[in-house]
Amino acid sequence: MSIQFRNVYWLWLTVLVILADQVTKQLIVKAMDWYDVKPLLPHFNLVHLRNTGAAFSMFNESSPLVFVGIGVAVSVGILIWLRKNPRGQMLVAVALSLIMGGALGNVIDRVTRGYVVDFIDFYVGGWHFAAFNVADTAISVGAGLMVLDMLIEMFRKNPAPSASE
Repeated sequence: MSIQFRNVYWLWLTVLVILADQVTKQLIVKAMDWYDVKPLLPHFNLVHLRNTGAAFSMFNESSPLVFVGIGVAVSVGILIWLRKNPRGQMLVAVALSLIMGGALGNVIDRVTRGYVVDFIDFYVGGWHFAAFNVADTAISVGAGLMVLDMLIEMFRKNPAPSASE
């Protein structure tokens, strides 16, 4: 007999992401001036950037309220999913909890600052990946887990033919 935890129990992960996101952003704001760069490792800097747009600074002319509305809508949708699916689909529940934590972490920034603080900078040579933060990382990991869950389900429904066939 396997134990199934209620999906709503994964909301602790949402809270953890929000806390980690806000604490790290506050540390950056206190320790670095805007546009400062502190090299940490080869191919990895800490930076202090302000992102008024969405991912990769797209739509940076849009009002912060647009992104607040999207983040709140996504979070409400996730809460509805958790209520309608109280058990099972653990990987999806974890993924959605991460996505909601990231969305709300960035919503907090937009409401309190009018922009999102980004501070993680990976680069190779002169090419830099768009700066990001803990919230963005949680959203990306959550999305990756959703894709993994879809692949697992696809292979579960359509197993590969055995060598004897």
